[in-house]
Amino acid sequence: MYIQYTMDQLYLPMDLEEDIPQNHLVRVVNDMVNRINDKIFAAAYPGGGRHSYHPKMLTKIILYAYTQRIYSSRQIAKAVRETIPFMWLAGRQRPDFRTINRFRSERMKDVLESLFTALLELLTQGGYVKLDHYFVDGTKIEANANRYTFVWRKAVVRYKMKLQEKVRVLFQTIEVQEQQENLAHEDADLAELGESASLSSEAMEQTLRKLETQLNEQPKDKPLKKAVRLLKKDYLPRMQRYERQEETCGERNSYSKTDPDATFMRMKEDHMKNGQLKPGYNVQAGTENQFIVGYSVHQRPTDTRCLIPHLKQLQRRLGQLPKTVVADAGYGGEENYAYLEKENCEALVKYNTFHRETSKSWKTDPGKLENWTYDEENDQWICRNGRKLGFVRESRSQLDSGYEVKLRVYRSENCEDCPLKSGCTKAKGNREIRVSMTYLRYKEQAREKLRSEEGRTLSARRMA
Repeated sequence: MYIQYTMDQLYLPMDLEEDIPQNHLVRVVNDMVNRINDKIFAAAYPGGGRHSYHPKMLTKIILYAYTQRIYSSRQIAKAVRETIPFMWLAGRQRPDFRTINRFRSERMKDVLESLFTALLELLTQGGYVKLDHYFVDGTKIEANANRYTFVWRKAVVRYKMKLQEKVRVLFQTIEVQEQQENLAHEDADLAELGESASLSSEAMEQTLRKLETQLNEQPKDKPLKKAVRLLKKDYLPRMQRYERQEETCGERNSYSKTDPDATFMRMKEDHMKNGQLKPGYNVQAGTENQFIVGYSVHQRPTDTRCLIPHLKQLQRRLGQLPKTVVADAGYGGEENYAYLEKENCEALVKYNTFHRETSKSWKTDPGKLENWTYDEENDQWICRNGRKLGFVRESRSQLDSGYEVKLRVYRSENCEDCPLKSGCTKAKGNREIRVSMTYLRYKEQAREKLRSEEGRTLSARRMA
C-alpha cells in the first residue's frame, strides 16, 4: 500500500553530486572558480599559524550565495550545513559565519579586483565577451550612514572666512594695545599675519606660541591673557576643524560625518517626495551580452563626469577599450565625446535634447539653434526670419576636470522690428548666442548614428 520508508537505512550513492542536475547553476560557479589561477589568492595568505580553509572553496560558496540572494554570513553558514549545493561546494566542510565574514571583508577585499579580471578573461576566452558593444549606465546607492549628519563645503568655507575675520580683528586689537603701551618688543609678524589674505591653523599656532611667551613675561596683561585663552580654546580648534572638513570634501560639495566617503545626492527612491538629498555613491556598470564587464564607484552625483574615469578603469583592468560605447543622455557631454573620439571608440551616446528635437514644438520654435542655418563661408548664423548673427568674440572656459570649452559668441545687428522676437528671446536688446562648434559637430555625428538602423537596434538592446 505504501512505498517502503525508513530512516535507519544507509542509501547509496553517498556522493552529493549525484543529487545536483547537470545544468544547475552551482556547477557553473564551481567550474569558473576552479579555472582561476591559485596565485591570485596567494597574496592574501602570508602563511603561518593553523591551516586555513581553501580560498577557492570560500569563494565558491560566497559567489553562489550571492546568486541566490543570500548575503548574510550567518545565512551562508546555515546553508553550508543544510543545503545540498552549498554542502557539495564546501566538500562537507563547515566554516562558521565569522570565517566567512572575515574572508570576504578582509582577505577577499584585496583579491576582488584580480578575481573579477580573471573571470572576465575566462568569459573572453569562451567568446561570451568581445568588447564590441559596451552598454553603460549608472545608479545611485544610498550609503549606510546617517542622513542628517552632513557637512556642506560652502558652509565650511563661509564659516572659515568669518572666523578668519574674527582672528584678524583680535590680532589688530593686540597690536594697537602694544603700540599704546609702547612695549619694547613689538611683534611685526603679528601685524603681517593680521593683514594676510588667508589665515591657516598652522600660522595661528605659531602666533599663539609667541603670544604665550609674551604672556609669561607679562602675566598681568589681562587683554593678552584673554586673547591667548580665546585663541587656544576657541579659534584655533575651530580653524583646525574647518580645514579638516575642507580637506575631506576635496572637490565635492558635501560629505556625511558617519561615512566621509559618501556624498549627498538625489536618489531615485524619494519616499518623502521632497527631493531630499541623501548620502550615497554613484555606481557605474557596463555590460555586454548581459555580463557585467566593468564597474566603478564614484562620489560625483552626475553621470557625465563618471564616464571617463569608468572607461579608464576598464582599460587598466582589461588592457583595451570597447569598440562602441552605448549610453543615454546623461553621458552626452562635449568632454566625453572628445575622449571617445581620441580613443577611437564609436560613440552611440545620446545628448540631453536628442528626443526633444523630434517634437513639433521644438521644430517650430524660432529660438532654437537647431532650426537656424549656419553660413560657414561668412561665419554667421541666419535665424528663422532671415536675420544674420555675426561673430563677435571667442571665450574660453575650463571645467573642473581641466577640459577647455571654446565658445564662439554671435550677435544680431538688429532685432527691433522682428515679428518672431517674442518667441525667440526674452532679452530687451538684440539676440546673442554662445556656441561650441566642437560640441555641435559631436551632436551631429551622434544624431546621425543614433537614427541609423544599427543605432536604433543598439539603443533598444541597451534597455535590456
